[in-house]
Amino acid sequence: MPDTRTTATEPAGRRRLVSGPGLLLVWLYGVMVVGAVSRSAYQMSTEFDRAPLAYSLSGAAALAYAFITYSLVRGGEKARKAALVCCGVELAGVLAVGTWTLVDPEAFPDATVWSDFGMGYLFIPVILPITGMLWLRAKRDEA
Repeated sequence: MPDTRTTATEPAGRRRLVSGPGLLLVWLYGVMVVGAVSRSAYQMSTEFDRAPLAYSLSGAAALAYAFITYSLVRGGEKARKAALVCCGVELAGVLAVGTWTLVDPEAFPDATVWSDFGMGYLFIPVILPITGMLWLRAKRDEA
């Protein structure tokens, strides 16, 4: 049975996406936001000319993580759909950049968050969007 209770800060009719395993998902995305923002901000501000593509892609990953985290915390059907689309785009980015870094490593003088399918982050960047999409689909089915 879906949880339709609301709190003082939660508008009526907005379903929570952060319950049970969703809380872990938000926590992991939050950790990835901190990691990706820190990495890209430092790299862009200190050595951008060394690997502009890699550092820009890390910045894009940070934005994707931040948006998904916000959408999960916000809750509601619109946020769920937006997060689902963003998870799909994130997965496509991880797969494209991961493949690109293996096929043409010279194009990346330094690693991105998504290099080698997120190997530097214990493959969390490739696992997280899949898990997110499964969770968000399950939340749709509860509606």
